[in-house]
Amino acid sequence: MGQKVNPISFRTGIVIGWKSRWYASKQEFANLLVEDKKIRDFIKNHPTKSQYRQAGIDRIEIERTRDEVRVVLHVARPGLIIGKKGQEIEILQEELQNLTGRRVNLKVEEIGRPEIYAQLVAEDIGQQLSKRSSFRRTMKRAMETTMDAGAKGIKIQLAGRLGGSEMARCEKSISGSIPLSTLQAKIDYGFFEAMTPQGHIGIQVWVNQGMHTGDDSNGADAEAGQAQKKPKRSYKR
Repeated sequence: MGQKVNPISFRTGIVIGWKSRWYASKQEFANLLVEDKKIRDFIKNHPTKSQYRQAGIDRIEIERTRDEVRVVLHVARPGLIIGKKGQEIEILQEELQNLTGRRVNLKVEEIGRPEIYAQLVAEDIGQQLSKRSSFRRTMKRAMETTMDAGAKGIKIQLAGRLGGSEMARCEKSISGSIPLSTLQAKIDYGFFEAMTPQGHIGIQVWVNQGMHTGDDSNGADAEAGQAQKKPKRSYKR
């Protein structure tokens, strides 16, 4: 199952929270969904500021209220987005307000240990492949860095004209444990397309960040309060 299903959609709403959190009627839902897409594309592919691509944006969460749109950026290097004395983030906030026509509340949160986030690993590999780096050496270096950062396992898959070959092929490398079919494992997934002179190379990365640990007391209470499978047998004298 894990090979055929997108790991994010497979776990969203169960062990992973939604990246867009708002409610809308049927008439407004489609327009707000397109607006979310525009916000994410505008930030990730800003027309004038290339430093946003180097900031290491892992994910963009959007919350909506009746009055404003709350945008939360999870970034590895927040200084590139905040700027000197917060000037850059104020400019970005104004640009988003002009884009959406709504009041935007922009917030930046720093990511600890960016080496174990799959999207950032995939983007780093893509940047190196665009600079004509050897794909095998790049994969090996990325896997070693992620495992040294504390990940339980990593899987990298590249597809395209690797090494400038005439025929496209797929290369895969795995290190550690990657249980894709179980929901208890905290699997992070990232995808990126590297633009090379020979064509685009698709990069998929799965990172095992550990296990989801729930509240032990709740499990113990549920187990204690569980009905017995077999009724007690009564003896008559």
